[in-house]
Amino acid sequence: MSGKLVIIGGAEDQERRCTILKAVLSLSGEANPRVVIIAAASTDPVEIGENYEQVFKDLGAESVRLLKVPGRDIPRDDSAAAWLQEAAVVFLTGGDQLRLTSILGGSRLFRLLKERFKQGIILAGTSAGASAMSDTMIIGGNAKEPPQRGLIQMSPGLGFLHGVLLDQHFAQRGRFGRLLAAVAFNPSLLGIGIDEDTAIVVRENRWLEVIGSFGITIIDGSSLLHSNVSETAPRETLTLSHFKLHILAQGARFDLQERAVALH
Repeated sequence: MSGKLVIIGGAEDQERRCTILKAVLSLSGEANPRVVIIAAASTDPVEIGENYEQVFKDLGAESVRLLKVPGRDIPRDDSAAAWLQEAAVVFLTGGDQLRLTSILGGSRLFRLLKERFKQGIILAGTSAGASAMSDTMIIGGNAKEPPQRGLIQMSPGLGFLHGVLLDQHFAQRGRFGRLLAAVAFNPSLLGIGIDEDTAIVVRENRWLEVIGSFGITIIDGSSLLHSNVSETAPRETLTLSHFKLHILAQGARFDLQERAVALH
């Protein structure tokens, strides 16, 4: 058994309906789940972590623990391991996804997190915490430019979701061009752009469901017939032909394996 992923496009509602954060807790199947917050992506983990701590407590979490991991020298104390062992939900905050992966990658804490995910916990991430969920992540790029070879930078992610590229704050920050370019670099990857206050719930690394206020954009490059990625200069606009595009809103389901909307 593996856990469920809740991948949030950032800027989720924390004051009114709190639809996504309520779903994070309810997916655990526990009335009052225990939550661990990892704010390693943020340069001010205490402030951002305490904010989520209060929100989750108000929504009914039994306990909320903030793991302070400001750098690679992650304390090897038993309390952090005990918190992760007890938690039904682990939440990765926003910030800088490269900071998150460079701090967590290869650490004892990360290995334990992977084990707990295999055991069935809910792993949620917002903004940078969302981008880092996949094997390969986008770490930068000008969202205002058309698709170009030098438009984006990518790096290895945490590897909880396979075969996809994730981008967040998608519609609000106009990131269609950079995700299109990212998929053109490796058309075997499925590009998923997630709008703010919107999330995808992924089960079994296959079944995706959209929740939240706006929607997601899925770019499938498997049908790409023409691409001049390897022939262009770094700042030259790409010529690309025959992508598949899906726009999905609240309640829509998608089969990541078949790359098709799931009707049931």
